Amino acid sequence: MKQSNVQPAEGKLGILCVGLGAVATTFITGTLMARKGLAKPVGALTQYDRLRVGRGNDKKYVGYGELVPLASLDDLVFGAWDVYPQNAFQSAMYARVLDEKDILPVRDELERIVPMAAAFDKNYARRLDGDNVKRPADGKGERPTRWEMVEMLREDIRRFKMANGCARLVMLWAASTEIYVPFDKTVHATLSDLEAAMKADDCDHVAPSMCYAYAALREGVPFIMGAPNTTVDIPAMWQLAAETHLPIAGKDFKTGQTLVKSGFAPIIGTRCLGLDGWFSTNILGNRDGLVLDEPDNFRTKEVSKLSTLETILKADDQPDLYSDYYHKVRINYYPPRNDSKESWDNIDIRGWMNYPMQIKINFLCRDSILAAPVCLDLCLLIDLAARAGREGIQRFLSFYLKSPMHDFTQNETPVNNLYQQYTMLKNALREMGGYEADEELD
Repeated sequence: MKQSNVQPAEGKLGILCVGLGAVATTFITGTLMARKGLAKPVGALTQYDRLRVGRGNDKKYVGYGELVPLASLDDLVFGAWDVYPQNAFQSAMYARVLDEKDILPVRDELERIVPMAAAFDKNYARRLDGDNVKRPADGKGERPTRWEMVEMLREDIRRFKMANGCARLVMLWAASTEIYVPFDKTVHATLSDLEAAMKADDCDHVAPSMCYAYAALREGVPFIMGAPNTTVDIPAMWQLAAETHLPIAGKDFKTGQTLVKSGFAPIIGTRCLGLDGWFSTNILGNRDGLVLDEPDNFRTKEVSKLSTLETILKADDQPDLYSDYYHKVRINYYPPRNDSKESWDNIDIRGWMNYPMQIKINFLCRDSILAAPVCLDLCLLIDLAARAGREGIQRFLSFYLKSPMHDFTQNETPVNNLYQQYTMLKNALREMGGYEADEELD
């Protein structure tokens, strides 16, 4: 093997989860169980996938950890913030994603993960009503100002790193979807404007998630946005990532319906079939479903989900086939299903001489079971990117994300085709492993 151009993964890697609900506790519990040899990290490319390096007689297939220095599961340390005070064991049991037999073997470790008080604004998640939240330093008012949130979070990060003897940290947003915050160039275009808005306690344009991301980057911590929140998808945060020389990634974990869409839409496009309409609906009963039952929060998710199809089946490229299709997405809160999400897709297509056909997809999935390996891969790979000296938007992580970040100020089009995203991922790993990025992005 060639010499990797990445700094070694020495010491403990702290993973700070914003949110200690179903997704985070499934991720944490599964990781703890896997490193004890009591479970398999199925779905994690970093643990299972193999990619080709070299060509001809030099060709070989290697696992990611053989190519680049990934952090070991044994070196991971977990911390979290949450609006509810329950420790990770209590939260995992309450979530009812995993069976008790798959939680009890790591109960002691889970009980030691007690969430720090969250930087929370109920206006951004009206369906949540926890009391483990940060209070103003002077005791006045219901919540800290945005700048106070930043300072409190920075102190939390420093304290966690020191208490746990971590060499490095990453921060992962695994909390609920916030209400939609559209890009506002007077606040979000430059870092100085964003900082001024935080100090002015501009609660309309500065979401709590932005305080987490800002605090992370200022403390030298790469940040991953696992929800469709605006957060780091603004030029101000890109400037901060460049200034701090840190990688950022987002947004929204690609798990169920959008994973299917990003993989199936290329079949329609590759076969040059026409599309008249794609209707997607979901039922979901966990805390995420509860939050998304609020119209303002659903709007954020809707924007994320709708973006996938239009960047794969492009009207400009094939006007005969894709100039006028109808795309609709719905999410319905249905408590009996809990974390077992079900999605239905009805796809109306056209074939030879425009004769109509239909495709029906019914995906009965487990939301957190699909999200957990995505969380693991993103944390390990963004830590890798940081040690490789990569900064700013990490487009090679688009494979894991529903609405990949891109420079919309330069009219950049995000890549949503799953197979193109996989090529980007493999090429980035080849480069960090000292090889040529030798696959074309067709």
